[in-house]
Amino acid sequence: MPFYQSTYHSKTFRDFKGIEATNYRRIIHFYEDREDTIRGLDFEEYFEMLVAYVNSLFEVGFHQKHLLMVNVAIEEVIVQNVESPPGESLYEQLLFRKAASHFQCLQYEKCHYILLQLIRIDPYHNDAIGFLKKCLRRMEPAFLERAKATAIFLFLLAALVISIEVLLVRPFYEMHTGLVERSRNTIFGIGCLSLVGGLLWHRFRVEQRVERMVQQIRREKLLRQEK
Repeated sequence: MPFYQSTYHSKTFRDFKGIEATNYRRIIHFYEDREDTIRGLDFEEYFEMLVAYVNSLFEVGFHQKHLLMVNVAIEEVIVQNVESPPGESLYEQLLFRKAASHFQCLQYEKCHYILLQLIRIDPYHNDAIGFLKKCLRRMEPAFLERAKATAIFLFLLAALVISIEVLLVRPFYEMHTGLVERSRNTIFGIGCLSLVGGLLWHRFRVEQRVERMVQQIRREKLLRQEK
């Protein structure tokens, strides 16, 4: 079904088209005030307003509501076999923004799943690939949590040593000041290494994991095309 093909437009649709495309809040209010009427219009008019409403929810940051409504738009694309404008894939755009809303709602597993589907559809979707890496970096594995916990413990220990140094060592045992300074600097340094090393190793593993996965999907798609 073409994205839009009718030559006659209802008054509701004409009023909608009078709203600036970037006036997202007004689009939201317009759709919600007239939702029953809009749902009764010809599909082409209804669908264009639905997509504008869904995108407006995303743009203003109403991510929970966006997640509810984007599923409606995606379902309509599939069921009605809606054609995208030239050079675009409406289905992929909706999926990408759905993943972004899951990410904003801290639902990283769901975001990860959708991005994988997008990459399987288009293994050269660079935005999805980059976003997947970002999502996986937020999904911290156990070793990174342990590295952070170790760093926090060492930072607290260094703070304790500093307190002892200031309150006890310097006033009464000045001859041990150098040893205490070296000790707390060493403890603090190990804490920094634990934190930075854990973060860098996690980032490296994410990069390697995603690149291997993308290359595998590309090879599989190429093999299917050759058959």
